[in-house]
Amino acid sequence: MRLSFILRRDGQLRRRALSDVINNLLSGINLDDIAQGILPDFFSWIPNTDRIQSELRISDDAVNSLPVKVLNMPAYANWSDNAWNVRFHAWAYKEPFAFDNDSSIVTTSTLDRAANVFLPDFDVSELQPNEQTNARNLTSAILSLPVDGQQLEFHLKVRPGQNSTSALSPWTGRVVWPVETDARGEIDGFVSVPIEPTGGTGTWLPDGSQVSDIVQLDMHTQGTDTGNSTVYLVPPEGVIVLSDIDDILRVTKIYQPTEGLLNSFARDFVPWMNMPQRFAEWKAQYPDQPYHFHYLTTTPQQATRKYAEFIYNTYPLGSFDTRPLNFTTVEQTFAVRKFLLERILRTFPRRRFVLIGDTTNSDVMSGYPEVAKAYANVQCILLRNVSATDSANRFPYDTSGFNGLDRAKYMFFRTPDDLAGLDFGSGDCVNTTVPQSVTFGWQNLPLGVRDQTTSDGGGSSKAAVEKVWWVVMVAAVALWSTL
Repeated sequence: MRLSFILRRDGQLRRRALSDVINNLLSGINLDDIAQGILPDFFSWIPNTDRIQSELRISDDAVNSLPVKVLNMPAYANWSDNAWNVRFHAWAYKEPFAFDNDSSIVTTSTLDRAANVFLPDFDVSELQPNEQTNARNLTSAILSLPVDGQQLEFHLKVRPGQNSTSALSPWTGRVVWPVETDARGEIDGFVSVPIEPTGGTGTWLPDGSQVSDIVQLDMHTQGTDTGNSTVYLVPPEGVIVLSDIDDILRVTKIYQPTEGLLNSFARDFVPWMNMPQRFAEWKAQYPDQPYHFHYLTTTPQQATRKYAEFIYNTYPLGSFDTRPLNFTTVEQTFAVRKFLLERILRTFPRRRFVLIGDTTNSDVMSGYPEVAKAYANVQCILLRNVSATDSANRFPYDTSGFNGLDRAKYMFFRTPDDLAGLDFGSGDCVNTTVPQSVTFGWQNLPLGVRDQTTSDGGGSSKAAVEKVWWVVMVAAVALWSTL
């Protein structure tokens, strides 16, 4: 099946409803047309610098006048070779639209027209005031211009007020990144940070082989009032709770494209049911050997500030993984979640991992069982069965990757209450009161579509299931030429 769309706006800035497009797609669909990429990746299409400047009519001189800003992802560090190895993932950029209007080179009306790209069936003017602000903020972030050739310098210090590390507060460190930012404005990698303070005097960082607590460092990028973040020094032993965000920690409804775009670009982020309560319980389970929380989203880095703010206001503090902007291999490009998962699994080989996601996320459904079979430190996989509680989810999902995986290592759950009482420190993964009926094939298929797989765990007979079908970033692709 080949898909071709020509979508146009009329004078009222209206667009053809995405729901109409999806309904047309489902008409006459068959299993050969379904693949792991069936759901839209709202952020997979982001224009490059030249296109942003061209469409927004920004001159080189205007860009040169803008200050350089830096976005740092909250980082993790592991203990190895008598030092803490800190993962740095930062992005240097210039933002054409400034909300203080002092340095803005793009007008609000131009920004609103750009925001309308991501708002099918709506115009920014029709949104509530807080939604207008959200849409402009995110659009401004997405249309930021990367800065290459930037030498980044990071200053680190122990965060004050940590009960177990109050004596460590004099420690400071300085890291000058050894290479300049690349063409995407990005740096990403590990640096070994010694435990002695800068200058050789003062208090040392803890010996990672002797501690069980997680120490937080404040990180600041020199030369900018942006770029503040946190580094988490994670000891070798313990549990890491690694969770996806969309439709598991917050309500996104990615399976309803219009709703998904509104929930991502305009509306305030809302927690999914009482999931924050579950995470708060897990955070309190082992105060002497606390879990580390890691949040993984394949949203590109420039669009993740809203995600980080939501997580930090709603869930336990922790490190972040986002889609890198610059890839070096085909595997990284087309299997980004698996690439990020394997990186952190290899970084903490003695830590046990609890992976949390949902059935609407296609690369979760393939990547989670794949890494669980390859890495012994994956203790649990917990997946929200979205179709069990939301009739609006009509997209199929494939469970064939779980064939052959120990059934004691994974559970499909319906609501956060199904997770109540799980004790990861004791090895829990499954609530035996929650019914499980995994048939290792396509689930939630449209009416009239049959999956030619076995129901006894025999696996799928469809070799074509691995092909990629990217359904849409319809609104964005349709509109850039009209800005």
